[in-house]
Amino acid sequence: MKTVFFDVDTQLDFLYPAGALYVPGAEKIVANVARLNRFAAREGIPLVSDVDSHAENDPEFHEWPPHCVAGTLGQMKPGATLLDKRVVVTSKAPLNGWPVGAQQMLLEKQSLDAFSNPQLPEFLKGLDTERFVVYGVVTEICVHYAATGLLRTGRPVELVTDAARHLDEAKARTMMQEFEAAGGVLTTTGRICGTT
Repeated sequence: MKTVFFDVDTQLDFLYPAGALYVPGAEKIVANVARLNRFAAREGIPLVSDVDSHAENDPEFHEWPPHCVAGTLGQMKPGATLLDKRVVVTSKAPLNGWPVGAQQMLLEKQSLDAFSNPQLPEFLKGLDTERFVVYGVVTEICVHYAATGLLRTGRPVELVTDAARHLDEAKARTMMQEFEAAGGVLTTTGRICGTT
C-alpha cells in the first residue's frame, strides 16, 4: 500500500511559546512529529510538509496576528522535523510529480487550507496514493482543512492524535468526531511507527 504522510504547519511560530501565533502545548508534539517524519524517511514514504509562507502585508493578517512571514525564523520548521533530502515548492510552482530524490516536499501556502492550491488534488492522485497519514497544527483549523481535503480524494485517511495540537479543545473534539463520521481513522504515533 502506497502511503503519503501529510505534516501540517509544524513551524516555529506555532510550536513554541516565543512564536508569533503560539499554540499552547504544541511544543509537546514536536518529538512525535520528528519521529513520524524520520519513520517516513526510513520507509521511503513521501512526506508533504505544508508550510505557511506569508508576505508582510498578507490578507490573512486581518484575521490572525502576523505569523510565518517568509524568510523569518518563525516561518522555519524545527530542525528535527526536516529530512536531509527536501525541496521547497512555492504555491505558484507547477506540481508535476514527486521531485526526484526528495524525501520531503515543503509545500508553501498562503491560506489556512492547503487545498487552496488547485494543483494539489491532481498531484496527490498522480502519486498513486492508497492511504494518507496527517498530523500537525492546528487540529480544528489547518489540520481540519487538510484532513477534509484528503478524505475528498476517496482514500483512507488517518489522523495522528498525539502529533496534533489544538487551540480550542471542544472544537478539536467536534472536528475529530466529524472526521471519524466521514470515514477517517484516529491513530497514534506508536501505531503508525509500529510500536504501541
